[in-house]
Amino acid sequence: MDLRQLRYFLAIVEEGSFSSAAKRLNIAQPALSLHVRRMEEQLGTPLLLRGPHGVRETEAGALLARRARGLLAEWERSTEEVRSLGQEPVGTVRLGLPGTVSGLLSLPLILQCRARHPKIKIIVTEAMSGFLREWLLDGRVELALLYADLRDAGVQSRALVTEELVLLVPPGADVAQAPARLIADLGLILPSGAHGLRMMLDSWLPRQGIKVDPVIEIDSFGSIKQLVENGYGCSILPEHVLRDALAAGRLQVARFAPPGLSRGVWMAQSTARPMTRAAGAVSDVLVAVVEQLVQSGDWPGAALARDPRPQSKTPASFDTGAGYPIADKT
Repeated sequence: MDLRQLRYFLAIVEEGSFSSAAKRLNIAQPALSLHVRRMEEQLGTPLLLRGPHGVRETEAGALLARRARGLLAEWERSTEEVRSLGQEPVGTVRLGLPGTVSGLLSLPLILQCRARHPKIKIIVTEAMSGFLREWLLDGRVELALLYADLRDAGVQSRALVTEELVLLVPPGADVAQAPARLIADLGLILPSGAHGLRMMLDSWLPRQGIKVDPVIEIDSFGSIKQLVENGYGCSILPEHVLRDALAAGRLQVARFAPPGLSRGVWMAQSTARPMTRAAGAVSDVLVAVVEQLVQSGDWPGAALARDPRPQSKTPASFDTGAGYPIADKT
């Protein structure tokens, strides 16, 4: 079995049919079928199930597809690394960003990378933090920003910032009230349980005596903002995603009592493979861009991290309305 066969196999898996994969690879369909049959003979197990609606992987095929993605990505990184020895960094770097920071970071990062390292191509993928961790582990991305420090789970991470989370409420709401009262009166609009922010709030809010019972669950920050603007509830998000709506008066924010509610942002890479020179160059630019955004005030509510395991482990506090925060006692 060689790399060409793995590429052919992945094309079939990704396209869902032999005919579409053959067109993508520009080879004859019978030749493609022959390659798969030889792979199945070598491995002694079926890899694909043929059906009227296309093909899908068997359990063995799904395992091979996961491993093949990592092997091919590693081969691509290795060849680019060898070619660039003694030269300026060159190659493709795949970066995963959570939705809440992608809009803030993507443009300045790409522009600065193009200016400093014109031979590096960046592919930015936006996804939830949990998916990004999986993609780091199987080699689909080289770098990712995560909302959890996962150095003990096959991922090496570096703390970049902590960002404040605020309660966003519709226009006309009385922000002089305690956040806990606003949540009780308006009801929460939150992402679904698979989302990293939701999992964090599911842990923190009950410790403050607040029941997590969303009136609406939706995995779209844009839709959450629109729903709050129209008075369907309140939500908890980082302030930087609200800037335009706040400036236009379409939303208001209420802040939690000190030490407030915050989460850490980490830059992560897999420990299973070495970082290429190109990925290292992109990580340096990413750190510089984050520092510029924080220091210029363009990332409101964010502070540069000093501790490698900062405030994501810090318990949240909520104002009771009497000037005494309800703090976690654990």
